[in-house]
Amino acid sequence: MLKEPQEDHGELYSHFIFHYGVVLRHRVFKYLFFMIVMCLYVCIIGANVLLIVVICVNRSLHEPMYLFLCSLFVNELYGSTGLFPFLLVQILSDIHTVSAPLCFLQIYSVHTYVCVEFINLAVMSYDRYLAICYPLQYNTHMTFKKVAMLITMTWLLPFIAIWILISLSVSLQLCGNIINKVYCDNYSIVKLACSDTTVNNVYGLIFTFFMIMFPLSLIVFSYMRILRVCFSGCKQSRQKAVSTCAPHLASLINFSFGAFFEVSQSRFNMSSVPNMLRIFLSLYALTCQPLFSPMIYGLNMSKIYTLCKNLLLAGIRNNL
Repeated sequence: MLKEPQEDHGELYSHFIFHYGVVLRHRVFKYLFFMIVMCLYVCIIGANVLLIVVICVNRSLHEPMYLFLCSLFVNELYGSTGLFPFLLVQILSDIHTVSAPLCFLQIYSVHTYVCVEFINLAVMSYDRYLAICYPLQYNTHMTFKKVAMLITMTWLLPFIAIWILISLSVSLQLCGNIINKVYCDNYSIVKLACSDTTVNNVYGLIFTFFMIMFPLSLIVFSYMRILRVCFSGCKQSRQKAVSTCAPHLASLINFSFGAFFEVSQSRFNMSSVPNMLRIFLSLYALTCQPLFSPMIYGLNMSKIYTLCKNLLLAGIRNNL
């Protein structure tokens, strides 16, 4: 049996309770929500796997831009897998609890997903900056060795940084075990702490700067230089720059809005906002982005669109 939250001393809780889970107890909506979320998860897996396969098997797409895209699609699969199985179980469950180890595992997967996404988008903006601003020197600057190094650092740095973040949170003494979300996140755990969180807060500020603010600064710098080159060039160069940068900008804006919704809900009092809207806002970045990215790149990049179309048509002909 779960212990009642203590006010005067900390406890080591074995389970956490999702407070928003009460919305999912209505049987009329439970199975409808489950089918919607399941269909969304299947679509995310199908779209991202299709594009990963297309990029990997076609040698014509073994270029830096498409390799970075492949890394992005792998991350979309990773992030959605860190959320959807937990969410599907919670929808069908009558008792909306999760064990502490699984909660921290979800925190680790969700937070690494967000960091890898931002860094990957920053690396892609840097790649577009080199391709548009220094087209003649692009192949010299963006070698296969450099691409491999950038992709490795995109994944390695967040995994190390989040491991340290989780280690600091695991050691906290907690005064409660109720999380006002439908999934686990680190800030919700830290808010429950009775012990001193100074180290967590300091590391959180350093972590935010290097994993979020630094990539965003690189993106802003890259696009300022790209815009300057576009406005000073001919119409044809502007159209080419827009066609290659538009999907990236759309993906970046969509993910940034989702991250803004999540931060706003964590930091500000949202009690006046309806529960269903709060759930939607908290899940937006983790559910919409993994489907939005493959759709926006698959439909707007002619090479990928053509190869995907041919692959799907070939599969249909083989089954007939």
